[in-house]
Amino acid sequence: MSDLDILRRMIRDKAQIPLAEDDYGNSIVTLKEPQCPDSIVTISMMPEDAIVISVDDFWSLEGMFTHEKGQCKRADFVIIADTGAQKVIVYIEIKRTRELEATVIQQLTGARCFIAYCREIAQAPAFWNQQDFLGEYVERFVYIGHTSRSIDKRPTRIRPDTGVHDHPEAMLKLTAPNYLSLKRLIGKKR
Repeated sequence: MSDLDILRRMIRDKAQIPLAEDDYGNSIVTLKEPQCPDSIVTISMMPEDAIVISVDDFWSLEGMFTHEKGQCKRADFVIIADTGAQKVIVYIEIKRTRELEATVIQQLTGARCFIAYCREIAQAPAFWNQQDFLGEYVERFVYIGHTSRSIDKRPTRIRPDTGVHDHPEAMLKLTAPNYLSLKRLIGKKR
Protein backbone atom coordinates (compact mmCIF):
# COMPACT_ATOMS: atom_id res chain seq x y z
CA MET A 1 0.00 0.00 0.00
CA SER A 2 1.40 3.43 -0.95
CA ASP A 3 1.95 6.23 1.53
CA LEU A 4 -0.87 8.23 -0.04
CA ASP A 5 -3.24 5.25 0.20
CA ILE A 6 -2.44 4.97 3.91
CA LEU A 7 -3.08 8.69 4.40
CA ARG A 8 -6.41 8.44 2.57
CA ARG A 9 -7.44 5.67 4.96
CA MET A 10 -6.01 7.45 8.02
CA ILE A 11 -7.58 10.89 7.45
CA ARG A 12 -11.36 11.36 7.50
CA ASP A 13 -12.97 12.23 4.17
CA LYS A 14 -14.35 15.51 5.50
CA ALA A 15 -10.80 16.70 6.26
CA GLN A 16 -9.70 15.97 2.69
CA ILE A 17 -10.31 18.46 -0.09
CA PRO A 18 -11.21 16.74 -3.35
CA LEU A 19 -9.50 17.58 -6.61
CA ALA A 20 -11.62 19.07 -9.38
CA GLU A 21 -11.17 19.55 -13.09
CA ASP A 22 -10.68 22.87 -14.87
CA ASP A 23 -12.10 23.76 -18.29
CA TYR A 24 -9.12 22.10 -20.00
CA GLY A 25 -9.37 18.76 -18.18
CA ASN A 26 -6.49 19.45 -15.77
CA SER A 27 -6.72 18.62 -12.07
CA ILE A 28 -7.02 21.60 -9.74
CA VAL A 29 -7.77 22.19 -6.08
CA THR A 30 -9.48 25.25 -4.64
CA LEU A 31 -8.41 26.26 -1.16
CA LYS A 32 -10.53 28.56 0.99
CA GLU A 33 -9.22 30.11 4.17
CA PRO A 34 -11.42 28.61 6.90
CA GLN A 35 -12.09 31.90 8.71
CA CYS A 36 -12.62 33.98 5.53
CA PRO A 37 -14.69 32.27 2.81
CA ASP A 38 -13.86 35.01 0.27
CA SER A 39 -10.16 34.21 0.62
CA ILE A 40 -9.61 31.70 -2.17
CA VAL A 41 -6.60 30.21 -3.97
CA THR A 42 -6.77 27.81 -6.91
CA ILE A 43 -3.82 25.52 -7.57
CA SER A 44 -3.50 23.91 -10.98
CA MET A 45 -1.41 21.08 -12.40
CA MET A 46 -2.26 18.79 -9.50
CA PRO A 47 -1.17 15.18 -10.08
CA GLU A 48 -3.74 12.42 -9.87
CA ASP A 49 -1.80 10.95 -6.95
CA ALA A 50 -2.29 13.75 -4.44
CA ILE A 51 -4.11 14.33 -1.18
CA VAL A 52 -5.04 17.76 0.17
CA ILE A 53 -5.76 18.01 3.89
CA SER A 54 -7.49 20.89 5.64
CA VAL A 55 -5.41 20.77 8.81
CA ASP A 56 -6.58 23.94 10.57
CA ASP A 57 -10.27 23.04 10.38
CA PHE A 58 -10.18 19.80 12.29
CA TRP A 59 -7.35 18.95 14.61
CA SER A 60 -8.08 20.88 17.82
CA LEU A 61 -5.26 21.17 20.34
CA GLU A 62 -6.72 23.79 22.66
CA GLY A 63 -7.99 21.18 25.13
CA MET A 64 -4.47 19.74 25.52
CA PHE A 65 -1.87 22.50 25.14
CA THR A 66 -1.35 26.07 26.31
CA HIS A 67 -0.80 28.82 23.75
CA GLU A 68 2.43 29.98 25.42
CA LYS A 69 4.71 29.39 22.41
CA GLY A 70 2.04 29.23 19.69
CA GLN A 71 2.07 25.42 19.67
CA CYS A 72 -1.67 25.25 18.97
CA LYS A 73 -1.30 27.04 15.64
CA ARG A 74 -1.41 25.16 12.32
CA ALA A 75 -1.23 26.16 8.70
CA ASP A 76 -4.46 25.90 6.73
CA PHE A 77 -3.56 23.13 4.27
CA VAL A 78 -1.11 20.38 3.47
CA ILE A 79 -0.72 18.92 -0.01
CA ILE A 80 1.02 15.56 -0.25
CA ALA A 81 1.70 14.60 -3.84
CA ASP A 82 3.70 12.30 -6.06
CA THR A 83 4.33 14.32 -9.23
CA GLY A 84 6.20 11.48 -10.90
CA ALA A 85 9.40 13.51 -10.83
CA GLN A 86 9.28 14.27 -7.11
CA LYS A 87 7.39 13.38 -3.95
CA VAL A 88 6.45 16.49 -1.99
CA ILE A 89 4.67 17.75 1.08
CA VAL A 90 3.61 21.38 0.66
CA TYR A 91 2.47 23.24 3.77
CA ILE A 92 0.29 26.23 2.87
CA GLU A 93 -0.91 29.14 4.97
CA ILE A 94 -3.25 31.57 3.24
CA LYS A 95 -4.29 34.95 4.59
CA ARG A 96 -6.83 37.45 3.41
CA THR A 97 -4.48 40.25 4.37
CA ARG A 98 -0.89 40.48 5.55
CA GLU A 99 0.22 38.57 8.66
CA LEU A 100 3.25 38.78 10.94
CA GLU A 101 5.96 36.44 9.71
CA ALA A 102 6.52 34.96 13.20
CA THR A 103 2.87 33.88 13.34
CA VAL A 104 3.06 32.27 9.90
CA ILE A 105 6.23 30.40 10.92
CA GLN A 106 4.37 29.01 13.94
CA GLN A 107 1.45 27.94 11.76
CA LEU A 108 3.67 26.21 9.19
CA THR A 109 5.61 24.49 11.99
CA GLY A 110 2.34 23.33 13.58
CA ALA A 111 1.23 21.73 10.30
CA ARG A 112 4.64 20.02 10.08
CA CYS A 113 3.98 18.60 13.56
CA PHE A 114 0.64 17.23 12.32
CA ILE A 115 2.45 15.36 9.52
CA ALA A 116 5.04 14.12 12.05
CA TYR A 117 2.14 12.70 14.08
CA CYS A 118 0.78 10.96 10.96
CA ARG A 119 4.27 9.50 10.37
CA GLU A 120 4.38 8.12 13.90
CA ILE A 121 0.97 6.49 13.52
CA ALA A 122 1.94 4.92 10.18
CA GLN A 123 5.27 3.64 11.53
CA ALA A 124 3.86 2.13 14.73
CA PRO A 125 3.75 -1.69 14.54
CA ALA A 126 0.33 -1.67 16.24
CA PHE A 127 -1.13 0.43 13.41
CA TRP A 128 0.32 0.49 9.85
CA ASN A 129 3.92 -0.70 10.48
CA GLN A 130 5.29 1.34 7.52
CA GLN A 131 8.80 2.18 8.70
CA ASP A 132 9.72 4.60 5.88
CA PHE A 133 6.34 6.36 5.74
CA LEU A 134 6.69 9.64 3.80
CA GLY A 135 10.47 9.16 3.99
CA GLU A 136 11.04 9.94 0.32
CA TYR A 137 9.01 13.16 0.43
CA VAL A 138 10.62 16.61 0.46
CA GLU A 139 8.97 19.47 2.32
CA ARG A 140 8.04 22.92 1.01
CA PHE A 141 6.57 25.83 2.97
CA VAL A 142 4.37 28.47 1.35
CA TYR A 143 2.68 31.63 2.62
CA ILE A 144 0.08 33.19 0.32
CA GLY A 145 -1.18 36.64 1.33
CA HIS A 146 -3.84 39.06 0.11
CA THR A 147 -6.11 36.28 -1.16
CA SER A 148 -9.48 37.98 -0.75
CA ARG A 149 -11.64 38.02 -3.88
CA SER A 150 -13.04 41.37 -2.72
CA ILE A 151 -9.64 43.04 -3.13
CA ASP A 152 -8.79 44.26 -6.62
CA LYS A 153 -6.42 41.72 -8.09
CA ARG A 154 -3.05 42.67 -9.43
CA PRO A 155 -0.52 40.36 -11.00
CA THR A 156 0.86 37.88 -8.51
CA ARG A 157 4.01 39.23 -6.94
CA ILE A 158 6.63 36.59 -6.55
CA ARG A 159 9.84 37.38 -4.78
CA PRO A 160 12.96 36.12 -6.52
CA ASP A 161 13.90 32.62 -5.50
CA THR A 162 16.65 32.76 -2.93
CA GLY A 163 16.87 29.01 -2.60
CA VAL A 164 14.67 26.11 -1.68
CA HIS A 165 11.85 26.91 0.75
CA ASP A 166 12.34 23.69 2.73
CA HIS A 167 11.78 25.03 6.25
CA PRO A 168 9.25 27.46 7.75
CA GLU A 169 11.74 30.32 8.20
CA ALA A 170 12.60 30.23 4.48
CA MET A 171 8.98 30.04 3.26
CA LEU A 172 7.98 31.00 -0.27
CA LYS A 173 5.93 34.21 -0.05
CA LEU A 174 3.32 34.99 -2.69
CA THR A 175 1.00 37.99 -2.84
CA ALA A 176 -2.43 38.40 -4.46
CA PRO A 177 -2.51 35.19 -6.50
CA ASN A 178 -5.32 34.44 -8.89
CA TYR A 179 -4.14 31.06 -10.08
CA LEU A 180 -1.04 29.09 -9.07
CA SER A 181 0.50 25.83 -10.24
CA LEU A 182 1.73 23.13 -7.92
CA LYS A 183 5.01 23.18 -9.80
CA ARG A 184 5.51 26.82 -8.79
CA LEU A 185 4.78 26.00 -5.14
CA ILE A 186 7.29 23.14 -5.17
CA GLY A 187 10.05 25.24 -6.69
CA LYS A 188 13.56 24.04 -7.30
CA LYS A 189 14.86 20.58 -6.58
CA ARG A 190 17.68 20.39 -4.11
